[in-house]
Amino acid sequence: MTQRADALRSLLFASSAAGMLLAAAPAVAGDPDPAADSQQQDTTTLGTVTVTGQHVRREPTSPEFVAPLVDTPRAVTIIPQQIIEQTAATSLQDILRTSPGITFGAGEGGQPLADRPFIRGQSSGNNIFVDGIRDSGGQQREVFNLEQVEVVKGPDSVYSGRGSGGGSINLASKAPRLQDFTHYGLGVGTDGYLRGAIDQNWNLGGTAALRLNLMGAEGDVPGRDSVDYDKWGLGLSLAAGLGTPTTATMSYYHLESNQMPDYGIPLFTKINIRTTDSGVLDVPYDSFYGLHSRDYLTNTVDTFTFDVKHRFGEHAELRNVTRVSRTLNDYVVTNPGDGGSITATPPGVALIGGVYWMKRGTKSRWNPNDTIANVTDLHGRITTGGLRHSYDIGLELGREKNRNASYTVTTISGSACPAPLTGFDCTPLYDPNPQDPWTGTITRGLISTNTTDTVGLYALDSIEIGDRFIVNLGVRYDDYSVEGINATGTVAAPVYTPVAADWDFVNYQVGLVYKPTSNSSVYVSYATSSTPPLIAAGDQNTGGNGTGSGTLTGVLDPEETASWEIGAKANMFGDRLALSAAAFHLTRENAQILVGPLPTDFAQAGEVEVRGIELGVSGNITREWQVFGGYSWMDSELVKGAVTIVGGVPVPSAFEGLPLANTPEHSFSLFSTYRVTSKLSLGGGAYYVSKSFGGNQGGAGGGANRVFAPEYTRVDLFASYDITDTASLQLNVQNAGDEEYILRTNGVHHADVAPARQAILTLNLRY
Repeated sequence: MTQRADALRSLLFASSAAGMLLAAAPAVAGDPDPAADSQQQDTTTLGTVTVTGQHVRREPTSPEFVAPLVDTPRAVTIIPQQIIEQTAATSLQDILRTSPGITFGAGEGGQPLADRPFIRGQSSGNNIFVDGIRDSGGQQREVFNLEQVEVVKGPDSVYSGRGSGGGSINLASKAPRLQDFTHYGLGVGTDGYLRGAIDQNWNLGGTAALRLNLMGAEGDVPGRDSVDYDKWGLGLSLAAGLGTPTTATMSYYHLESNQMPDYGIPLFTKINIRTTDSGVLDVPYDSFYGLHSRDYLTNTVDTFTFDVKHRFGEHAELRNVTRVSRTLNDYVVTNPGDGGSITATPPGVALIGGVYWMKRGTKSRWNPNDTIANVTDLHGRITTGGLRHSYDIGLELGREKNRNASYTVTTISGSACPAPLTGFDCTPLYDPNPQDPWTGTITRGLISTNTTDTVGLYALDSIEIGDRFIVNLGVRYDDYSVEGINATGTVAAPVYTPVAADWDFVNYQVGLVYKPTSNSSVYVSYATSSTPPLIAAGDQNTGGNGTGSGTLTGVLDPEETASWEIGAKANMFGDRLALSAAAFHLTRENAQILVGPLPTDFAQAGEVEVRGIELGVSGNITREWQVFGGYSWMDSELVKGAVTIVGGVPVPSAFEGLPLANTPEHSFSLFSTYRVTSKLSLGGGAYYVSKSFGGNQGGAGGGANRVFAPEYTRVDLFASYDITDTASLQLNVQNAGDEEYILRTNGVHHADVAPARQAILTLNLRY
């Protein structure tokens, strides 16, 4: 490993050594009562927080949620810290597996190699937030500094401004508290897994507190032994005025991740022979086509946040948050399907001596992102005219600067290609060797820039009419402008084109809630969302000026998403268990498509629909029995797609009426644990996803040749044993059945293989 990995081992050793020393230290006067802390950290109570002995339901952290979750007329999933820890999740993709209806797209087609969640069939990579502020830089996110993950389903521009219409994800960070506590975790496992984490909170006296979260990890991806990683992260927060009317919190977050990027395995299009029904080529699932001596992926994140709150009384609180952040997404990755097929000219694959040989294609990106944002909220509760209002009025200001470039990869020497292939960097298609020699140069190309300025003004109100009815209203105005420079040509002969565009749009939501009891609700709601054309494909880093093609000569209008939703929610068993059910109908319109009969005839006539049902459960059936999960059914359809021109006659899209990409019809998840004895808990998770098509809307390959990720069922196992009041051992067996399955496919070049079986043993120490 590198020197960075050696430093990582030192960090892990230091964290474990400190934990062992503290475990051996006797209690002294002034130390917290271990039994009391153990009670506060009881991981068998899911979805609640213990405060002065009372249970408080987990709620969204944003003040824009002006009503409790049970009274909010839309589907919202809260994934608490207990589930993050018990499932041994380390990434956003890991933890969102527990929320059905969310998939991840492959990094291809101009998309960055970064988190690309799809919610209700809509690409939502632009809709990820940290503590209510948009987190727009391309990255693969960690979970070590998270208190909970909040998933809002459906069009939510009233909450978040511009968006894809599928929903958004808010990552709630750990914050200082007025009590001393310590949590050490040291995990070891198969495939070189090693992970250490520290969560330390200090009461600095009076109303001040400091919280430190530190993480280091390294390992290989199970079943993909050539894919390794090392990373470390730091979360540091200082708060003053806790428990008083005025609170100020300063936070810093840093993450540095280095890994071997993985573009999975190729599709049948490489050899033009469909070897499987799915279209994924029948190569061994451990085949890796990258080059250890060339490929890399680096993510770095640095974020500073200053949060000030002042409570004027029971009727109003003012909050102002400022954030400055910088992210870098930097990689060169081998794309096993991008070097050309057997039918290409010149060919990228050739059958020579009974062996298929393949050229290695590459994708690359250098993308630093700088963001400065400020959000002001005034929220509270008032009573006027006999009506009780819970309100939030806010102003959001933001500026994001993206710089984008790709690399020119020049091979001086490498694995030679046999004739009729030419050049270097070839490998047997069915037996690739990631240790092939390579020397060459990696030169960054021209840099395109775009700066996005946003202004959002919003107001939300939850109006209680008697004891049974609640009207939920929201409206938001956004001004979204982009200017920058697109760089084309070569370094020797660059062409710089200035671009600029501006959009403004208004979105709203309205919901009616009926409460049969104080702990249950039935609701109906309608909400909208707007997606500017620069981010319509899901890549927040796209340049351009948003103008149309052909006959669409002006600036395109935003794509519009609207959704009806009906649902019901109930908190049961003394508020320990939350149940939810929702049915929705989502429509997205205004996509630019070719309508013919001339090849320049374009219109904003593209349309998709998604209908579905979602069920959710979270909490404890009994104090010993914990459950978390749900079920999602989605019926998606490309209603209106681009035509093709055949003999001067427009022919309707072959994909019309077919399901959307990355939108499985069925998905199910359930993670459950049971405390068998006072010390032993057993459980696990079951996850099912039906087949999911790849590519852009409508897929790729046409008709019966469409490529898809087959359905799969995955089972995880969990066990925890309390050694003492402050120490426990946790065993996780991920993908216990060693199921071989495809996570996703882009439908054009490659498919991503899921991790194989892995066992992880973690020592947890809590004080």
